[in-house]
Amino acid sequence: MKDRSIKFFNKIEAAKSLPILPHILLKLLEVCNKKPVEIETISQIINKDASLSARLMSMSNPVCYGPSNRVKSIDQAVLLLGPDTIKNIAISSIVQQSFNEIKNSYISSLKILWKHSLMSAVLAKMIAEEVSYSNHDEAYLAGLFHDIGKLVLWVNFPKEYTEALQATKSNPALLLDSEKRIGASHDETGAWLINSWALQSFIADAVLYHHEPKHRIVDALPLVKIVYVANILSSGIDRDRSDAFGIAKEVLGLEHSVLDTIVSSSDKKVRQAAESLGINIENLDNLDESACERDVEKQKELVRTAINISQLQGTLQNLFECHDADSMLKVVRQGLQILFDLKSVLFFLYNHEKDALQGDIGNGEGYDLLIKEIVIPVQGKNCLLTRTLAEKTSLDSFGHIKEINLTIIDSQIIRLSEKEGMLCIPMLSQENCVGVMVIGIDEAQFHILFKDLNFINMFANQVAVVIDAENERKSKAKLIQSEHLTAPSVIADKVAHEVSNSLSIMKNYLKILGLKLAKDSPAQEEIIIVNEEIDRINLIINELSNFLEPKVIQKEFVDINTLISDLIKITHESLLVQSGVEAKLSLETSIPPIMTDKNGLKQVVINLIKNAVEAMSDGGDIEISTRLITKSQNNGFNKRADKKEQEFVEIIISDSGSGIPKEIKSNLFEPFVGLKGNGHSGLGLSIAHSIINGLKGTITCESDETIGTIFKILLPLNLRYN
Repeated sequence: MKDRSIKFFNKIEAAKSLPILPHILLKLLEVCNKKPVEIETISQIINKDASLSARLMSMSNPVCYGPSNRVKSIDQAVLLLGPDTIKNIAISSIVQQSFNEIKNSYISSLKILWKHSLMSAVLAKMIAEEVSYSNHDEAYLAGLFHDIGKLVLWVNFPKEYTEALQATKSNPALLLDSEKRIGASHDETGAWLINSWALQSFIADAVLYHHEPKHRIVDALPLVKIVYVANILSSGIDRDRSDAFGIAKEVLGLEHSVLDTIVSSSDKKVRQAAESLGINIENLDNLDESACERDVEKQKELVRTAINISQLQGTLQNLFECHDADSMLKVVRQGLQILFDLKSVLFFLYNHEKDALQGDIGNGEGYDLLIKEIVIPVQGKNCLLTRTLAEKTSLDSFGHIKEINLTIIDSQIIRLSEKEGMLCIPMLSQENCVGVMVIGIDEAQFHILFKDLNFINMFANQVAVVIDAENERKSKAKLIQSEHLTAPSVIADKVAHEVSNSLSIMKNYLKILGLKLAKDSPAQEEIIIVNEEIDRINLIINELSNFLEPKVIQKEFVDINTLISDLIKITHESLLVQSGVEAKLSLETSIPPIMTDKNGLKQVVINLIKNAVEAMSDGGDIEISTRLITKSQNNGFNKRADKKEQEFVEIIISDSGSGIPKEIKSNLFEPFVGLKGNGHSGLGLSIAHSIINGLKGTITCESDETIGTIFKILLPLNLRYN
């Protein structure tokens, strides 16, 4: 290669994304989003486009692979890179090409080049079979890539190359001269690109010599001859074939009757390929207005998809910051409303233990609990939701996507959506079925939504991946917790025995101390409280012996205000004063005693007081308040419509500390999530959460660096009747 050409190629960007017809990109993205992944279909689409094929060959053949491991076919490249990488290629190309100005001439020129390249590829393969050339796939690739240099020049020098195409009217000789004035001809450029893949093949030579004079080609190696003839036949397909057939006979010795069969068959295959991709290749030199409008609409669809993908990133960012399925699905519902103005969205997640779809999130206020009561067994049911899950494809109640007979369950869910019908979208993570997303729609809305169905499927699968990952994380956390709990159980009896002995000594000492004091001494009350705490500690220690056994809650009538006051008394000197913390109580006197687990509640409150004190290393205030509230005052708990007016007891414990870090706050109540670093198990808040849940209550946390931390405990008052 001449020095001038070498300098030229050093300046151009080989890796720059080559232009691809929007029809092909949209089809590829659609296929990549299908579950299960159709590798063969993906490969078939890429095999029909020179730009995509070049991208894959370039990515599949880094120098480090070595000559023995070269990828020499698109099928190999697809298997090597995998569908996820190919999907990313499609998305990046869509986003990049969406910035190109929409012009009829741009798409028309690209269609002409696409048809010619594919025709040459199909012809080269059929000619190779006819002349007994052993590697048919190699001949196909050589034919597909023979004009790849045009695309490289076009994308690197868009203004100059467009002017060259327009000035030469694609006349081969004139175009080559114009290209050389830019820096190199397209055959030289194509050969240079293919040589960079180090294929150990004569494909680059076939590309380099496909415009050589006929007398030089006659003595060339077979692949060069095959591509040369394929290019001649493809170029003359719509004109007089006699000259092209004469050259083919002279170069390869093929008779006119054989060539006629090959050309006709190749033309048919190219038209079928174009039809499958939605590409109109009729009268490309003089497209009518309607054909141009359809092409422009495809480009607009490409831009719309790019915008959707960009908007999706914001929703996905919020999604990754969630740490439970409920909050994730709420973010998804918000995202669907923002992206597509969809306001009626229901979620049904797959429950592996029940082998059923379990309603999870409805349309918000008044719906969530109703939706959560819906359980649809997967086996033996033929409703729209279970079919969507089984077939791993979107289905609609109107039967536009696929004919279906609605069941009673379908009709009930449609009524819940408050729309005329529904669109069911499978939520798939790899091959795992995470659930079904149900979108309530009116029939008129379906036709608009159908345009974005491919993107909605992609969105649903992204959501499924995040939920599946979170479920996997929680499953591993439970396993770790189980291992953590099992190991100490071996020595639990010894610990319980030794500590119980010490506690017994302490109780005896307190008894002697009580006898020494006057019966009306204020200290007698404090001794009683301390004794109760020792009994509670002794109970906790003894439970270590049955660490893995289910705990039976012992309930009794408890005065919440008295319990809190007593705990402040016993922690005042030993904890609060020494830490420079002042406790402020605001206890509502109208709260009646409730039937609850006294020791469990003590454990929760002491844990929260201790955490608050440790959060205020320089001292501060801890405020504890109680109040009696009704259902109408509390919209966040017990929303069942069939419940009568219900009362609750609320305990609020707040501190003026530094707050809880964001990375911990999201999974604060999970086991082994510690606030205090080394030396602490991180079980305290997890146990507190478990105890309150066992009492059919809730515990929540609000924390901020400026205001400190607030824990709120809500207990239903009707526990006193249990």
